[in-house]
Amino acid sequence: MKKTTTILFCIFVVVGFAMGQKGPLNQFSKQAPFILGEVEKIKSVELGETRTLNIYLPEGYNKDSSATYPVIYLLDGSSNEDFIHIVGIVQFLTMIKEMPKSIVVGIANVDRRRDFTFPTTIEKDKKDYPTTGGSTKFIAFIENELQPFIQKHYKTYNSKTIIGQSLGGLLATEILLKKPNLFNCYIIVSPSLWWDNESLLSKSKNLLEKQSNQKFTAYISVGNEGEQMEGDAKHLIENLQNSGNLNMLITFLPLPNENHLTILHNSVYHAFEAIYNKAKMPDH
Repeated sequence: MKKTTTILFCIFVVVGFAMGQKGPLNQFSKQAPFILGEVEKIKSVELGETRTLNIYLPEGYNKDSSATYPVIYLLDGSSNEDFIHIVGIVQFLTMIKEMPKSIVVGIANVDRRRDFTFPTTIEKDKKDYPTTGGSTKFIAFIENELQPFIQKHYKTYNSKTIIGQSLGGLLATEILLKKPNLFNCYIIVSPSLWWDNESLLSKSKNLLEKQSNQKFTAYISVGNEGEQMEGDAKHLIENLQNSGNLNMLITFLPLPNENHLTILHNSVYHAFEAIYNKAKMPDH
């Protein structure tokens, strides 16, 4: 795999407010980069393309240190999507020691409908969205290429969280049901379980029965988003809670004051609160 590193998100800030004035204040008029993270490029054999990763490293991160960190994998992780504001939540909660310092890996999109959906039997969807149905390859990319890449090049330990909303929530649910060992924690927001006439939801009981008491934490949230999406999320929770797997820790938090556009930020904040139970977390 090809690895290159560049600086991400350099925002130049003018320090001297009197930049246009004559006098000694001009000596303070300088520009400096505001660095939020790094950009990595990973050449994927599974997907047949090069993918971009936006990576946030916590304060004090040092590749030569013995310290290791949990990793949060963010779907829809492009710089113009959810990477920046989700990193803000992580940075704030680690600053006040409500969660451990963590690495955030934002997976930038190429074609989210292709990557986040399995094949559909609905002819209209096939016609309207002809590239859909590639989730198997994308999951293989996560398992066989992305996670090993991050483990090789960054200071991690075996704590992996995935965050997905909407079609990203559909993908996170598919991984939870079919390959739950890929992550320790699932944050699933407004999952699009309506896809393919709710076929994944219909299969969820059987898929859960095949799991051998896999241990993981799942946080599922839905807002004021219509009868079908809200009902599907509740149905998923019921199937998880009734699976008989005592090693699951399941949290469901409806957020009726949020809609499909506003729910992600608040939901992720509450998810981390629930996952870490507001405990003061030590650095790793």
